[in-house]
Amino acid sequence: MKDDKPQDQTIDLEEIIRQYDTESQYRTLIGWQNALIVAVACAMSLFHLYTAGFGLLLAMKQRAVHLAFVLFLTFLLYPATKKSPSNKIPWYDFILACAAAYTTLYIVIHFNQLITRAGLPTTMDILVGFLGIALLLEATRRVSNPVLPILAIISLVYCYYGRYFPSLFAHRGFNIPRIINHMYLGTEGVFGVPISVSATFVFMFILFGSILQETGMGKFIIDLALAIAGRSTGGPAKVAVLSSAIMGTISGSSVANVCTTGTFTIPLMKSIGYKPYFAGAVEAVASTGGQIMPPVMGAAAFIMAEFLGVPYIKVALAAIVPALLYYAAVMVQVHLEATRLGLLGLPKERLPRLWSLLKSKGHLLIPLFAIIYFLVGGYTPMKAAYYGILTTIAVSFISKDTRLTLPKLINGLVNGARGSLGVACACGTVGIIVGMATLTGLGLRIASLIITISGGNLIVTLLLTMVTCILLGAGLPTTANFIVTSTIAAPALLQLGVAPMAAYMFVLYFGIAADLSPPVALAAYAGAGIAGADAMKTGITAVKLALAGFLVPFIYVMNPMLVLVNATPLPFIQAIVTAMLGVFLLGMSTIGYFKTHIPFWLRVVVFCGALGLLKPGIYSDAFGLAVLTFTYFFQKRRAKRQ
Repeated sequence: MKDDKPQDQTIDLEEIIRQYDTESQYRTLIGWQNALIVAVACAMSLFHLYTAGFGLLLAMKQRAVHLAFVLFLTFLLYPATKKSPSNKIPWYDFILACAAAYTTLYIVIHFNQLITRAGLPTTMDILVGFLGIALLLEATRRVSNPVLPILAIISLVYCYYGRYFPSLFAHRGFNIPRIINHMYLGTEGVFGVPISVSATFVFMFILFGSILQETGMGKFIIDLALAIAGRSTGGPAKVAVLSSAIMGTISGSSVANVCTTGTFTIPLMKSIGYKPYFAGAVEAVASTGGQIMPPVMGAAAFIMAEFLGVPYIKVALAAIVPALLYYAAVMVQVHLEATRLGLLGLPKERLPRLWSLLKSKGHLLIPLFAIIYFLVGGYTPMKAAYYGILTTIAVSFISKDTRLTLPKLINGLVNGARGSLGVACACGTVGIIVGMATLTGLGLRIASLIITISGGNLIVTLLLTMVTCILLGAGLPTTANFIVTSTIAAPALLQLGVAPMAAYMFVLYFGIAADLSPPVALAAYAGAGIAGADAMKTGITAVKLALAGFLVPFIYVMNPMLVLVNATPLPFIQAIVTAMLGVFLLGMSTIGYFKTHIPFWLRVVVFCGALGLLKPGIYSDAFGLAVLTFTYFFQKRRAKRQ
């Protein structure tokens, strides 16, 4: 048996993270400049902790203070270009940081006057608003990429020059004061719903995950997965799936999750015989699914709850069955691949003992259970995260190894603030796009256009929406992708009678799927970097492994019972059982193995049978069960002959 981490492979993890995760491309500072960042980041985290525990400021003030912290830190931490200094802050970034903070705090300082003259901005209001929008777009470009700011600029141009567009998209056009007033001085644009969610729920859950990581939660999750699944067939791949599912629900970032758990699981998978590209793909798919795995999920899920106007717990509960189907499909495929290759698990002596592990570090699971308890108990997500953080700090003192010392706590506060910058900038910028849609009515026009192109056919509309989500995902972070597509594409699904929960969940899934879909499959490419594998081959394999993730959204649109819409016990149980069997058939079809090699013609039949079981209906279920029964006995007989 080879060592867990082969000697011929050296992994530059920092380089991989910085290459594929733009939010990790921040400056490495020392001295007084680093002390300034630590002080401001701690102040930001403590401000959000205080307001979460003792009461939020007025909505606009809370959002403005949040964005002031975000923009100030972004200009200090993220270089303007690749040639800009990466180990010190140049003088001009200090000026930009202070200017950005002023433009947002202007809302707080002059709040009463702005309310009094609502809709009648002064020249100073317009100048500050113009500068604030420009600095927000620049900050977003630095922390993310140019795509989202370009879309926002196009939106602003469309607001002004609307009368010159083709008749389908034309509107009367708006002057600059009206546009800036709508986008910056009210709650329809920059300071709309997306930044509201970022300033409350999202920041608190990012901070919760950051502080939890400081207790050693990451290593505990990997050890726990090893203890549970390490000895089974193809154990390391199942360890990757389990550990990434748990880690992903805390981190909410595909690339960061790959780099956290993948540095251990990918070499481990390779050590027992998995191909490098397959190992990288397994980790990428498992890590990406963390954004749809309750209870925490990713930032987009909190925004989805706001758009739907329902408590977050309803979104989390609705996501359970689709997430289980996603991970069941991945687990089935890694098991069948291991069986096909004859790969065994790890020997018992190389694995941690489950009971000993739970005795020494099992208390680290208490904060996760606490989050679930508070969410189910009717607390807001922000309050649940607040009490989850307090619980984490308290339980960390149960063991010396997990204790949150002052340096660890400060590190958690700093990383929490830094981890929120990308999401917050994206939320602020995408607010401009949402503001454009509400100001001009473009969202409804595009929804009508999609329905016209599809001829009112639901499947065609779903396919068009899927393609839109994946294309936008090539340049947008998941959160921004979800907000844009839910504003522009989701209304078409709603007009065709799709249940709102199913429609928004559909958009959420395919926004996340963009992290796996070449040519811009960042999570897959990060996995390939760690595995030392071909990036494109890893991406294509990741799409195969995540096939259930591409099919399941179509199924719960057809049968919204799977996302708990009008669910009744017996039909709901039947839908879950048949869907799980369908996922099993889907795995057999993609891997091409069960007992022995599956002939190509039978793989096609098995794929059709999988669709039959996934699709709701007595006849489709009967067809799928017939295919499953035939395949089982046919393959069993073929295996005996060999």
